[in-house]
Amino acid sequence: MEDISPGELDELLQLAAKAKATPGDFAGRLDGKSVALIFEKPSARTRVSFEVAVAETSGHPVVLSDAELQMGRRETIDDVGRVLSRYVHAIVLRTFEQERLEFLAKAASVPVVNALSDFEHPCQCLADLFTIREKKGDLAGLTLTYLGDGNNVAHSLLLGGALAGMRVRVATPPGFEPIPQVVSRAEEIAATTGGGVSVFRDPEAAATGADVLYTDVWASMGQEEEADERSLVFPAYRLDQAAVDRAADDVLVLHCLPAHRGQEITEDVLDGPHSGVWDQAENRLHAQKALLLWLLGAA
Repeated sequence: MEDISPGELDELLQLAAKAKATPGDFAGRLDGKSVALIFEKPSARTRVSFEVAVAETSGHPVVLSDAELQMGRRETIDDVGRVLSRYVHAIVLRTFEQERLEFLAKAASVPVVNALSDFEHPCQCLADLFTIREKKGDLAGLTLTYLGDGNNVAHSLLLGGALAGMRVRVATPPGFEPIPQVVSRAEEIAATTGGGVSVFRDPEAAATGADVLYTDVWASMGQEEEADERSLVFPAYRLDQAAVDRAADDVLVLHCLPAHRGQEITEDVLDGPHSGVWDQAENRLHAQKALLLWLLGAA
């Protein structure tokens, strides 16, 4: 998220709103352009939203699995980046380690998009901020509270929320905090935008008065072996009706999905009147369409 400025973030969110409101205006914008979509980590929403985004703008999505590329095994990541840059106009990578993404971006001569790494999930954050803006208006000054694991989603929300001038609260159990360097960088950004960053132990205090409540799964993909252990320490951070009652009267509830009803979020909240989760999921398409158009000079 910190690869863009506050002004560029605003530009992207405005473009996403236009792409959603008048999708026909953007047909043909990527005509003659191809985008490689690499999925080393399985995907549902990310794959569909990116593939549809490219197709709806008349580009050609080239979907590649880990089995097909075998980056770092069959061929070096650097060589893959160099070769793909001769074929396509942008590369989208959903991967595990952040280093793989950085190696690819360094070698490639075309834009490389982080569709998810273990460090950040910036495309999700773009859709989140777009959804909040769509529901609430201006982002600056709003309080966004994240309850749960201090993971890649939390990292992007800290950085992205700070860029937008929001007050971001992250509440996690001891030992599951976001990386200190991310918190520090978010604090630096917030100091320039009028936002704020806080890390809480107490989920009740973090939820009090929040304009947005957000959560994610307790054990992400690749952490399945930790699921039982995590289920013992995370219940206090569940997004339930009690948390909603502590927040602002018009609180917006978000979840990046997939959701485990009854674990990190209760069914009545996920499907309740405060939920913006389904609009949030749809907005992955519009935010990512805007991002590709912006990166490829086709906005």
